[in-house]
Amino acid sequence: MKKIGALILVFGACLPATFGADARTNYAIDPQKSKIEIQVAREGFLKAFGHDHLVSATQFSGTVQLSQPNVADSAVSFAVDAKSLAVIDPGEAEKDKKEVQATMLGEQVLDVARYPQIEFASSSIKSVSKKGDVLELQVEGTLTLHGVKKTLTLPVQVQLGNDGTLTADAEVSLLQSDYGITPIKVGGGTVRVKDKLKLTFHMVARKTSA
Repeated sequence: MKKIGALILVFGACLPATFGADARTNYAIDPQKSKIEIQVAREGFLKAFGHDHLVSATQFSGTVQLSQPNVADSAVSFAVDAKSLAVIDPGEAEKDKKEVQATMLGEQVLDVARYPQIEFASSSIKSVSKKGDVLELQVEGTLTLHGVKKTLTLPVQVQLGNDGTLTADAEVSLLQSDYGITPIKVGGGTVRVKDKLKLTFHMVARKTSA
């Protein structure tokens, strides 16, 4: 009986390593394959004479820790070099794009000299659904923008590739005024930038050994 009891104890000790244990996989975001874009719309009486703007982040990094089957133990974080934000308005003159970009990066808007980083760090992750290798997640965390920290919730679709990659797509709106930014207006307000911005993320991350 003692031998049987000892065998049960040994087998039980091995169970967490083989059955039911969470497997955490680490990924590093590949900025060359990923994309972060901001859509800025205009409004006002003479909005037809203004232009919507498309802004893209060109320098950023981040990590993903994916835990399965308990996704709640996962984590994600990324940081954007604020001065790398570039206005890419299709069809606009290069001179106009440079002027818009200078205003965006300057003291009136992002003030990148004082606030060089835009950061996000998750605080909780919930699984909404799973279909095959696609996970629907709700990621809540803190976005630091213009020196202001605010809680942000991202609906994220995650797909795992057989080549060791993880692809995540998300779209969310936020108000500039929530982060202490006053939307730009010209012509006495007849043309102005909307307070609400739309952010879209397409993140491709590769498995790491760490």
